[in-house]
Amino acid sequence: MESVKLIDLSIDIEVNLPSDPPAMIPQILYMDHMAGADQMLEFFKGATREHLPKGLGWAVEMVTLTTHSGTHLDAPYHYHPTMDKGKKALTIDEIPLEWCFSDAVLLDFTHKKDGEGISARDVEQELHRIGYTIKPLDIVLVRTGADRFWGRPEYLLKGPGMTRESTLFLLDRGVKVVGIDSWSWDRPLPFIAQEFQKTNDPSIIWEAHFAGIEKGYCHLEKLANLDQIPRPHGFKISCFPVKIKKASAGWSRVVAIV
Repeated sequence: MESVKLIDLSIDIEVNLPSDPPAMIPQILYMDHMAGADQMLEFFKGATREHLPKGLGWAVEMVTLTTHSGTHLDAPYHYHPTMDKGKKALTIDEIPLEWCFSDAVLLDFTHKKDGEGISARDVEQELHRIGYTIKPLDIVLVRTGADRFWGRPEYLLKGPGMTRESTLFLLDRGVKVVGIDSWSWDRPLPFIAQEFQKTNDPSIIWEAHFAGIEKGYCHLEKLANLDQIPRPHGFKISCFPVKIKKASAGWSRVVAIV
């Protein structure tokens, strides 16, 4: 029987980590087994703590977060209300399941500087280096090394990012899902904002995301552990998102199946 290795490519959802903008940092209220016992006794009238195993009940958490907290899959609706040159953009509950489980390829751009753009030529050269030709519905993962800084404020500034041309290079070959181990599929936003202040060039604003207006696609952000995938291709990715009605993204437990 062929052995299968499962590699978790997702980060934890945690409280108080400064790796998101302040308004996006998750909040979790933990209710332990003692608090759970109090809730159970309210539900089961007449019961006492003696009726519960060691006087303890259930544990429950109340979570406040955005659909873009933690490792998540962005839907085309996140980028614009339309995709594919005028069609209604898909929300996360409308993403075809076939997009989310497929053969995958890992592109290594850890040599690129923070804030640097990854060009279509860069992608071509990396595909040539690993000896791979992209086919439709391949899931393309981009490794930047930014995940090493998860949990720190500098995470928001780490890693290169994709551009409009490199994103369309992949989409033109039938790719529907891509992913990256940094905060954004685009270059880190502070670098783009700084460049815009100098050039006043609107084409650089969220350019890789906005490529989805021309061709609808999804991308995974805040991946981790891409360095644990033992080869650049010959593995599968599972990245089914949580179904949130009419939402722009959904949390995903992303797994590499080697």
